[in-house]
Amino acid sequence: MGCCTPMTDAELVVRTRAGDPDAFGTLVSRYYDACWRFAYHMLGERADAEDVVQDSFLRAYLAIGRYDERDQFRGWLFRILTNQCRNALTSRGRRTRRFVQDEIALENAPAPPLGLATGVEDAALVHALGQLDPLQREALLLKYAEGLEYGEMSAMTGAGESALKMRVKRGSERLRALLGRSLD
Repeated sequence: MGCCTPMTDAELVVRTRAGDPDAFGTLVSRYYDACWRFAYHMLGERADAEDVVQDSFLRAYLAIGRYDERDQFRGWLFRILTNQCRNALTSRGRRTRRFVQDEIALENAPAPPLGLATGVEDAALVHALGQLDPLQREALLLKYAEGLEYGEMSAMTGAGESALKMRVKRGSERLRALLGRSLD
């Protein structure tokens, strides 16, 4: 039974630190899709998302010695990714971003409505999301696209839970207002 049990993130980190290249590869495989999805929603460009995700994994690998085992690896990785996304947005001067979303799901469901799986693109929503404050957009994506709890979001972003709740609330309100005006 022990031979088939997947290693935990902590075990993979220990093996990575010991020089096992396959261990970090397993971590990359485990989190690549979630990282790419988040980066794509933040940046709106496939190529930019791929670059940011690749750079984030490289930074994580290089900093694995400083990783604190008391934190969840996923949260630590997403902190790196979030910072890389912020840097990318800053460096390109907040170009229009592309997102996929169903407004009704965002308004009513705690489930992740911002996933790419629906394949639905709404030009008005894309435009509205692009007008949000980046921190509000980030909070909305972590909450609805990644389905994270506020405690997890706090660990990833370094922001307090009450601040994150306010960002989600204000971002949702602003999004609804923008969509209301754009759909008139």
